[in-house]
Amino acid sequence: MEHLSVLGWQCCRPGNASQQKSDRTRESGSPDDCDNEQSGDGWLVSAAVNPASLERQPLSNLRREALSGTKESSQCVPSRVCECNEELSEELSEERSEERSVPILTGAWSEIPKGWSLAAWLKANVQYSHVLERIQPLEREQAGLLENLRKTESRKTKLEDQLNSVGQKVNELKEKFQSRTTEAAKLEAEVSKAQKTIQTAEQLIHQLDGEHTRWNAQVDEITEELDTLPKRAMLAAAFITYLSAAPEDRRRTSLETWMKASGLQKFDLRHFLCSESEQLIWKSEGLPSDDLSMENALVILQISAIRSRSVACPFLIDPSSRATEWLRTHLKQHRLEVINQQDPNFITSLELAVRFGKTLIIQEMDGVEPVLYPLLRRDLITQGPRYVVQIGDKVIDYNEEFRLFLATRNPSPFIPPDAASVVTEVNFTTTRAGLRGQLLALTIQQEKPELETQKTRLLQQEEDKKIQLATLEESLLETLATAQGNILENKELIDSLNQTKSSSALIQDSLRESHRLQASLDQERDAYLPLAESASKIYFVITDLSRINNMYRFSLASFLRLFQRALQSKKDAETTEARIAALEASLKSMVYEYVCRSLFKADQLMFAMHFVRGMHPDLFQENEWDAFTGLVVGDMVRKADTQKSLQEQIPSWIDQERLGAVAMFKSTFPGLYQSLCLSDSDLWLSFSRSSNCEQEVPPSIAKKIKPFQQVLLVQAIRPDRLQSAMAAFTSQALGMRELSPPPLNLRRLYSETLEIEPVLIIISPGADPSQELLELASETVGRDNYHEVAMGQGQADVALATLRECSHSGGWLCLKNLHLVTAWLPLLEKELNVLQPKAGFRLWLTAEVHPKFPLILLQSSLKITFEAPPGLKKNLLRTYETWSPEQISKGGLLSRAQSLFCLAWFHAVCQERRNYIPQGWTKFYEFSLSDLRAGFEIIDRLFDGGKVFQWEFVHGLLENAIYGGRIDNPCDLKILRSYLEQFFSSHLLSASANHNQRSKRGHTFPSQISLPNSCSILDYRGVIENLPEDDRPAFFGLPANIERSSQRIISSQVISQLRILTRSVAAGSKFDREIWSNGLSPVLNLWKKLNQGSSLIHQKVAPPTEGQGSPVLSFIVLEQFNAIRLVQGIHQSLAALSKVIRGTSLLTADVQKLATALLNQECPLSWQNKWEGPEEPMQYLRAVVARALAIQSWVERAERQDLLSDAVDLSELFHPDTFLNALRQETARSMGCSMDSLKFVSSWKSPITEAQLQVKVGGLQLEGCSFDGARLFENRHDSPSVSAVPACYMAWIAQCSSGSYGPEEVISLPVYTSSERVSVVTHVTLPCGGNPDQWIQNGAALFLKQQ
Repeated sequence: MEHLSVLGWQCCRPGNASQQKSDRTRESGSPDDCDNEQSGDGWLVSAAVNPASLERQPLSNLRREALSGTKESSQCVPSRVCECNEELSEELSEERSEERSVPILTGAWSEIPKGWSLAAWLKANVQYSHVLERIQPLEREQAGLLENLRKTESRKTKLEDQLNSVGQKVNELKEKFQSRTTEAAKLEAEVSKAQKTIQTAEQLIHQLDGEHTRWNAQVDEITEELDTLPKRAMLAAAFITYLSAAPEDRRRTSLETWMKASGLQKFDLRHFLCSESEQLIWKSEGLPSDDLSMENALVILQISAIRSRSVACPFLIDPSSRATEWLRTHLKQHRLEVINQQDPNFITSLELAVRFGKTLIIQEMDGVEPVLYPLLRRDLITQGPRYVVQIGDKVIDYNEEFRLFLATRNPSPFIPPDAASVVTEVNFTTTRAGLRGQLLALTIQQEKPELETQKTRLLQQEEDKKIQLATLEESLLETLATAQGNILENKELIDSLNQTKSSSALIQDSLRESHRLQASLDQERDAYLPLAESASKIYFVITDLSRINNMYRFSLASFLRLFQRALQSKKDAETTEARIAALEASLKSMVYEYVCRSLFKADQLMFAMHFVRGMHPDLFQENEWDAFTGLVVGDMVRKADTQKSLQEQIPSWIDQERLGAVAMFKSTFPGLYQSLCLSDSDLWLSFSRSSNCEQEVPPSIAKKIKPFQQVLLVQAIRPDRLQSAMAAFTSQALGMRELSPPPLNLRRLYSETLEIEPVLIIISPGADPSQELLELASETVGRDNYHEVAMGQGQADVALATLRECSHSGGWLCLKNLHLVTAWLPLLEKELNVLQPKAGFRLWLTAEVHPKFPLILLQSSLKITFEAPPGLKKNLLRTYETWSPEQISKGGLLSRAQSLFCLAWFHAVCQERRNYIPQGWTKFYEFSLSDLRAGFEIIDRLFDGGKVFQWEFVHGLLENAIYGGRIDNPCDLKILRSYLEQFFSSHLLSASANHNQRSKRGHTFPSQISLPNSCSILDYRGVIENLPEDDRPAFFGLPANIERSSQRIISSQVISQLRILTRSVAAGSKFDREIWSNGLSPVLNLWKKLNQGSSLIHQKVAPPTEGQGSPVLSFIVLEQFNAIRLVQGIHQSLAALSKVIRGTSLLTADVQKLATALLNQECPLSWQNKWEGPEEPMQYLRAVVARALAIQSWVERAERQDLLSDAVDLSELFHPDTFLNALRQETARSMGCSMDSLKFVSSWKSPITEAQLQVKVGGLQLEGCSFDGARLFENRHDSPSVSAVPACYMAWIAQCSSGSYGPEEVISLPVYTSSERVSVVTHVTLPCGGNPDQWIQNGAALFLKQQ
């Protein structure tokens, strides 16, 4: 080892070169860490070094390198090794300082540096070897240490590797931590952002929550609407097609039925087809605000909006013209033109409208003109790109913009079937509900106008708010739909949505407040609803009067003027309820007076009863009104219920004539009958005898029963006072002292007239208001500005020319006797419609009642009735006002002047006696002023020239030509003849000259009248002025109790009229199952009840054969056959009617006629043709069944041949006159003579001895006087109007035989079938003790007992 350097090897410390190499290798990362290493004693030999390449280096440098390498390599070895190495390093440093640099051989023997000796070199090596020896233990220790170091380094390396891996892990974890930290920061930022987003979303959701709820509701609603849209569209189409002409109640009923059938829960036509704003616009244009008008406007505008050929043209039925005026306003921007059908330029205007596409309204359409059919049917002809249409004889270009509307004021125009399919009838006729709405609006406008203003403003605001809300919703949805990016990050969008939502919430709050205010306003408005309801009832009560008389028609416009006038009355009431009560009372009073002055006096009581019935239904309990009018189906009083059994049931103080009526009253109202205590005769004594029994109801009873029940009581027991009872009841119910309105005053009437409203004066026959009109015109406009035209042949053009002239000049025109030219009146009405009169113009019309008087003219006129004032005094004064003093004093003949007074008295008696029909005259005879003029001419001529006055001429002419020419009843002619003989005789004038007015037959004039012995008209007027205002029966020769008979007849007529007013439909109406069922059920129920337990409807009777048995028996058998056939015929017709109502049979023409008659309370013609009975259907049925049942006993008695042995009741026969003829024929057979040789006689005291066959007739009743079987005597004022007479023997005897009485002591009186004195059965003689004229003028007559 010491000599290695000599051999030229490079030696170095272990760890030197290798360590460097190792370091370099470690630094270079080379894997060849162990190459060329050898283990030994601590030395490393590098054998592969090229010697030539060795570099000479100082030993110190080598050592330093070694030490340096050692130091570097020993950083991790124990401290002892480090200390040794430090010492070695110090020695080497000292040695290096002492030595020079010794060259080192590397490789081959190298050249010794110049200046160096070998000894020195060796010495140095020796010294170096000594140093080596000294450090050898250290080196071994170092080697051990190095080994330890190596192990330690290995361990260190391993630990470093582990450390590196841990560090790597740490780095990885740091990196991961860094990334996680970064990610956490990022997530934290995102969480913060998400929280803000969530907060924004929550805010947005909260803001949109209400919208979401509402939108969901709207979506559900829209979805439901979409699902039900076809059904609702179908209902709307059906409504427009089928219900536009129907009234409101039928519309509601039909819609409910259709909704139920289609499964719809609700359907509002107005909400479906239009908006609230559109309806507000229509109201502002003048359309009435009621539902009917609104629905009709919808129908019209929907039809107008559809440009289809299949849509029918609107035909407006508009009696008030308000809808037509609205249509004109609504369409004024559509090139509108309005013409009348009667316009002379009608065709030209139509052609221009079609050519240029105008909107055309044709007014006053009474029907559909043929020229319009091509347009209505859209019979268009294609010519290239254009359409043409045939109008008349021209072909006109058709513009697609052309629109046509038809309108009429006639509430029931005639639309032929071929036109009904091409027009849509839109009926604006006022209904009860519609009028109620209009009247409520008028009331609020007058009483609280601020309510209506607020209501309108709120509705407008509500509609505006709804539009704003819809706009905001649309904006909100559009904003949401068009938003880009994340909607939650769009701050501007969120702010916009918040603002929109805020505005929407405010609007919704405003809408809720608006609804609350509307409800409050509606509550205030509804406070006046009772007034509107009451006024609506009043209007429809008065419109019913047209069923009684065609002239009794009233327009809505005139009623609305009355209503507004009532609203303008003083406001003294403190509360709304008191104000409404005051307004109702004022309105009732005004309407009653307004209507009554348009009615004849005879109809005023009927109107009062109908008015009370309509306005105060609470005054009538169940069935009371129907019982009063005879519509209650009472128990049938059969033959088994004999007169004796009735007398046992009914108190004895009640007249026998009233037993049947009281029995009906008892069965209908058993509780009321029980409470009356009628069995107490002392309690009812004054009532039974009083002339004013309606005021003599026992106080204890009056407290228990209601006012109308008192009327029913009077009707049952004392019908002769029923008129007074009805008058007292209505006066009390209406709060009026008297029912008759104040006397007509034309001056007061003038203040109510308008230049655009004609005044129609409805006159009674013989009345003439010309003089009063002339006086009024002279005072108002001057005589020169008043014109009269008496209508007749050829006067139509004159009347129209004068009408136009007066309307331009402001004069007055009176057209008289319009009832003579009813066919021309529609032209007059159309002329009035287009007239533009001056302010002072007035048109006065006079007409008598006529069934064909135009309805529109009646409704558009202010109507009053003008009757001749009742009473002899007024009549005589009118007569003497027409006669001048010269006419009375002509020739200075006293007898002439007195004869003229007799004529005036006779004329007055003939006219005023008509107030007592049928006892005065059997019917109304039109004795007029012309008859008086003719009588005046006769007397004037007979006294002319000083000839001897021939009374026979006066009698003959007045009886046969003038007054008598109007009379067709022999009994009435007897009365006239009696008056002529009384008032026109020389004895009368001579008696006057002797101041004695007593004739052979009694008083000619009332005792207080004395004929003046003067020719001065003033004297005669003075006599007239002394007459009492109220006529006395003695003035006419009538009995003192005529008032009872008159009341009985008048009350019967009133009840008959009230029955007509109770019917639900008018004549000729279409089939309506519900209306028919309600209206006809009383008749059907009565018929069913009448035939219970009877075999009449199933009984089979063979037709009678001729030539068998006696004529009387043949008549009885034939009467039975005809009775059963009549009953069965009625049953078949009513059964067919019942089947139609039930829907099991088809409607036929015969059933239609039958139902129409029964609904009009008229007896069907098919029944009357078989037997002429009562005109009222229910009375007819009762009479038929009663007679059919009674005739069975006649057949049985006739078959036993004991018919003539007992008394018979002729009222039980259908044809009593035929029975008497059969008796005549059988008498002739038994006597073997001709029928012409027999005369009819009667006896009241004993059977007729001369008669081979006679019949005892019972059940006769006498009116006009009383008869005790021996003679006639006058009735007192408290005598019953009708009295029973004893049984009468009737027979046919030979002409030559003498009767039971002499001709001078008897009077022949007619026997009528009923008290109406329509049909005469025969004439019988009654002993009168002379002076037959007294009984003739009394109107004495017999009639058969009423069944």
